[in-house]
Amino acid sequence: MPEDISDRLLDLDSIVAAKFKGKKVPGFIVRFMKRFVHQDWMNSILARGFDGVEFCDDLLEQMDVKIEVEGLENVPVDGTRYTFASNHPLGAVDGIALCSLITRNFGPMKMLVNDFLLYIKPLAPLCIGINKVGNQARNLPALIDEAYRSDEHLLMFPAGSCSRKENGKIQDLPWTKTFISKSVETGRAVVPVHFIGRNPERFYRADWFFRKFLKTKFNFTMLFLPDAFYHAQHKTFRIILGKPIPAAAFDKTRKPLEWAAWVREQVYQL
Repeated sequence: MPEDISDRLLDLDSIVAAKFKGKKVPGFIVRFMKRFVHQDWMNSILARGFDGVEFCDDLLEQMDVKIEVEGLENVPVDGTRYTFASNHPLGAVDGIALCSLITRNFGPMKMLVNDFLLYIKPLAPLCIGINKVGNQARNLPALIDEAYRSDEHLLMFPAGSCSRKENGKIQDLPWTKTFISKSVETGRAVVPVHFIGRNPERFYRADWFFRKFLKTKFNFTMLFLPDAFYHAQHKTFRIILGKPIPAAAFDKTRKPLEWAAWVREQVYQL
């Protein structure tokens, strides 16, 4: 473990300053974030000094999170490169648990994530940060292409954000098509993954208030995710793996976006 752990710890003031460089972030938002990020609790785990999959395993243990897995026998370990396409009900713990599951059972992997998660330094070895704004946006296609052409498995959350409550049902927003088009282009089989879980009810109430009622452009719901992460402690979640879908199955009978919607439907049927 590293002797100097200061660069591993969360410093919300520095994160906000770096993430919103050149923009004035209202003080009430920063204070709100400090309240709900549980910074001291998270830093107590970061200070333990683990990285990569060892960090994921230790984090789940410290949080007393249990994972029940079904369908491991559906996914052969035969050298095939997989794109694991999962729903995203929690926004954090699901990614942590899937990184551990995939690495331990199928080999090295990377998860494509919003670059905000890279501020959690121990996760960096498992992540490819994607920032859809700013300078990195110009390099985004190349970053994605490099990831798909690598020998590592990929974990994708094609909704691009965690699940919301729509019509009284907790579900992902529509899935984007990139995981289909790039898997076809690079010959990757797609493994449907259903992660069964939910965030605290106030997360969905906040989402309705900011996204539906106020119709704000800023993603205020994101600010509730650290609190939802904190309240995932002492819970049990289920992961169901479906059978891999060969890249050749995604033929011209449907457009990539239609195939993405079809895989999303298969996930929720698992």
